[in-house]
Amino acid sequence: MSKKEPTRLHPLSRRAFVKQTGIAAAAGLLAPSLFAQQAAGAGTYLIANRLETAGPAVLSGYIGSRLEQCFQADILTKNFDHLIEPFRRRTETHLWQSEFWGKCMMASLLAYQYKPDPQLKAKIDAAVTGLIATQTPDGYIGNYSAQSRLKQWDIWGMKYCLLGLLEYYDLTNDKKSLDAAVKLCDYLIGEINRQGGTIVDKGNYRGMAASSVLLPLVRLSVATGNKKYLDFAEAIVKQWETPGGPQLISKAAVNVSERFPRPKEWYSPEQGQKAYEMMSCYEGLLALYRLTGKEAYKQAVLDVFKNIQDTEINIAGSGASAEMWFGGKERQTTPVYHYQETCVTVTWMQLCLALLKLTGEAKYAHAIETTYYNALMAALKSDGSTWAKYTPLNGGRLPGSGQCGMDLNCCSANGPRGLFAMPGLVAMHGREGIAVNFFIEGSTETTTPQGKRIRLVQTTDYPASGNILIRLEMSASEDMTLLVRIPEWSRQTVLQVNEAAHPDVTPGAYVKLKRKWNTGDTIRLELDMRGRVKVMGDRHRYFALLSGPLVLSRDTRFTGTNLGMVISPLKGEESYIELKKSRAAARDSWLQFEAKFQAENYKEQTDPPVWASFCDYASAGNGAEASTFQTWMPLIFNAAKME
Repeated sequence: MSKKEPTRLHPLSRRAFVKQTGIAAAAGLLAPSLFAQQAAGAGTYLIANRLETAGPAVLSGYIGSRLEQCFQADILTKNFDHLIEPFRRRTETHLWQSEFWGKCMMASLLAYQYKPDPQLKAKIDAAVTGLIATQTPDGYIGNYSAQSRLKQWDIWGMKYCLLGLLEYYDLTNDKKSLDAAVKLCDYLIGEINRQGGTIVDKGNYRGMAASSVLLPLVRLSVATGNKKYLDFAEAIVKQWETPGGPQLISKAAVNVSERFPRPKEWYSPEQGQKAYEMMSCYEGLLALYRLTGKEAYKQAVLDVFKNIQDTEINIAGSGASAEMWFGGKERQTTPVYHYQETCVTVTWMQLCLALLKLTGEAKYAHAIETTYYNALMAALKSDGSTWAKYTPLNGGRLPGSGQCGMDLNCCSANGPRGLFAMPGLVAMHGREGIAVNFFIEGSTETTTPQGKRIRLVQTTDYPASGNILIRLEMSASEDMTLLVRIPEWSRQTVLQVNEAAHPDVTPGAYVKLKRKWNTGDTIRLELDMRGRVKVMGDRHRYFALLSGPLVLSRDTRFTGTNLGMVISPLKGEESYIELKKSRAAARDSWLQFEAKFQAENYKEQTDPPVWASFCDYASAGNGAEASTFQTWMPLIFNAAKME
């Protein structure tokens, strides 16, 4: 797909999509999303999503350039034969090489749906064929020796193989991939039953790693209509509530960092705080709710989302220390060991996306935007070639190292899944109409509630500014609702429809614009991009700056005050601050700002204010030249003002 905007509407059926791209597929289905999309099979979800991902998207501007960088320097360079080799040897006893194929496959499929490149198509097809060729007669696909099956990370790896195979089937309707997934899942169920029928005592972290296979079980139940996969999924959820299980339903409202006593060893089967695996289980539970309609499942996910957001997610939209929940939201101003694993970042986005699709509530889109522009983009190297495993809020930005004797790690395999999810989320379609979730230069094609084709074209440099113009290109006029998300931080918003002001605008909610829409109609937004000061701490107080969805940081690449100088906002704490865009752009950075502060000079007299330089957090420490950065800045302590 060219980065140049198309001049006409494209058909949105899967048949048209695959005819254009060269993939054989069933007709009449929109290209599916990565996350829990209903497959073209005999099963049916009882609970429909309120929103679904749209059709083809073409993004430009900064986000478009980062997608293209990652596509060329990461996606197209993946060596799937290298990833398949452990499946051929099958000698592993405790490591997790088998997750890499599934993660890279799902990222590649998302990237292909965004940009259907023939070279990538050939790699994907060969990767699926190569993996299926390793399947043993009993159905096993994995890298573990016969004596070590179902131990450690074996089931976790099967989960990712299943997801990769099912994603490929969803896009292509290739029966061989579905058959391979069925055989693998049948092998797993048979072996679990042969070994006593319990899954939560297999592998790591109170069974969360192994039992996160719940998500592909639900999807396989839908794809095949076979109830045995649903029955096995329900059995897993029951086992969660046993004494040795993670108790993900009964403890859903308990702080995720405090559910179980601290184990003697941090990385151990008894550890119940593992962030990535826990959220993976809840993503599967939400899919199981859609299949069964059991409200307790949905409520558990709603409760855990709120708890994670309230106690763990930091200003950049992620969290976890050494891969575990630790009550990190209130501790984010201090240096944190192995902070913000990228796998945690991506899985938090996946959980938020599943909730956004199910509920259609704007708060989940807000959470995704915060994470995408900050924690996720910060993990992507400036040239798009690889991903950091951890991303601190202060310090330096370093790439992750290889794992399991291979040249990649869990996060470098996972990062692109989050990055290439965005093109399908900018605008989504639903029963009420079309929801515009994110503001990115480019276009999205989808269908109206009556099945008519529509293209939404955005002209904007957001978040450099808050000016957004959305133009509709329609095949026919239609009465419908357009939902436009107003960010939580935009307290002063101007919205116009065809240049006429629309008065009812609420921050943190969708504006519902119900009318007869015609081709050429426009929606204009002016969002509140004033700089904001965020303060945290009681005795030891720190502040950070934000602009729109962006967290800002000081970086040693920029001119201005030394990072060691203590500065304070001029207008007091928890206020707005005037930001001036800087034209002195540093290499490998995106947006730069300057603001005035009062510097502590340790004199009797007060000096004039000083200018300090900032850039977007994703660019901080993320250039060709090494640099350090600072997001949380200490506020001067004044004993004379103690109460």
